[in-house]
Amino acid sequence: MNDTYITIVGNVVDDPRSRTTGSGVPVASFRIASTSRKMNRETNSWEDNEKLYAKVTCWRNMAQNVVASLRKGQPVVVTGRFYAREYTKDEVTRMSYELDAIAVGHDLARGTSVFTKVTRPFAMTIVEVDEDGIPVDPSDEPVEAIETPALASVG
Repeated sequence: MNDTYITIVGNVVDDPRSRTTGSGVPVASFRIASTSRKMNRETNSWEDNEKLYAKVTCWRNMAQNVVASLRKGQPVVVTGRFYAREYTKDEVTRMSYELDAIAVGHDLARGTSVFTKVTRPFAMTIVEVDEDGIPVDPSDEPVEAIETPALASVG
C-alpha cells in the first residue's frame, strides 16, 4: 500500500497529551491548525481562507520529546502519513484528518528554538576477556563438584 505523506505548517491547538500502550510504548497526540492566507489586491490586505485541523500522533522517543517540547499556541511544522477518516455524528457525515508523524519541529520562520539532544540509556553488555583479549566462554570453566551425602537405599 502506498502511504500519503504531507507536511503541515501551523499552530499547536492544545498541549500534547501522553499515554502508554498496553505493551509499554509511549504515544503522544496533539492537534494542529493551519490557515492559508491570500492577499486581497482590492483592499491590499491579507485574508484568511478555511482552517485545517488535524490530529497528530507521535510514537516512542518522539512522543516523549513532543510532550517535553511543545505547548499550546506554538508554531510547528509536522510531516507524516496522512489519513482522512469519515464518520457520522448527529446524522451528519463528517471528516477528520490525522497525521502519523515522522518529524515534528518548531517553525523557525516565526521564532527561535533551542535544541537539546536527548540521550537515553541502553542495554550495556560486559564481556570478560582473557589476558590475550579473547572473550572468555564461562561454559569452558571447570565446575567444582559439591559433595552430597549418599542417599540411603530403600530395601
